[in-house]
Amino acid sequence: MKILVCISKTPDTTAKIAFTDNSTKFDTNGVQWIINPYDEWYALVRAIELKEKDSSAVIHLVNVGSADAEPIIRKALALGGDEAIRVNADSHDSFFVASQIAEVAKQGNYDLVFTGKETIDYNGSSIGGMVAELLDLPYVSLATKFELSETKATITREIEGGEENCEVELPVVVSAQKGMAEQRIPNMRGIMAARTKPLKVVEPTSVTPLTNVSGFGLPPAKAGVKLVSPDNVEELVRLLHEEAKAF
Repeated sequence: MKILVCISKTPDTTAKIAFTDNSTKFDTNGVQWIINPYDEWYALVRAIELKEKDSSAVIHLVNVGSADAEPIIRKALALGGDEAIRVNADSHDSFFVASQIAEVAKQGNYDLVFTGKETIDYNGSSIGGMVAELLDLPYVSLATKFELSETKATITREIEGGEENCEVELPVVVSAQKGMAEQRIPNMRGIMAARTKPLKVVEPTSVTPLTNVSGFGLPPAKAGVKLVSPDNVEELVRLLHEEAKAF
């Protein structure tokens, strides 16, 4: 079985967010980069667990990004990926990224494509569905459990108000979220082995992006807190009616 895991580079969750060039570009100064947690903790680790049950399984990683993404690719290899492919392009357009991943998937003839449910920077949650459409494959999103029996996958996914159990024949594209697996830390043996694992760089296919970033903006600063005396119930009721906002 061949598994393709999509990984992306995102800022650490503690990174300070700022913009440059008249708020048209993200300021990368001092930013620490990590593997997108949904890709690493759930998609990649579940793929590794499947390989641990089936030693014949092969895990390939795919990343659409520039050379500065290679440290996080090496970390993914240290966790348990067998080899990686980096598409040499830097784009924030979901369709462009999905098209590059789909092209890699077509050439590799994979049985299973895993991706995180979304990235923590743009939170678009659109890549998985686009990849599935471009490959003409079934797509199961928001998966919390994934079990495999020969060529049939049983998947549990979140839906409004509950869960849904699906059965699908491979090949399939699945986006993973919390519950799919538990986070792992690379061991020294994995870190050493990752240095020599193949990391192939390919040029992107010609695709016209569908969107362009015109600008960024930070959310408004939080308003101050109003303290109301426990004895002043009427004022509390007035504030709740007139000034409080529902979220």
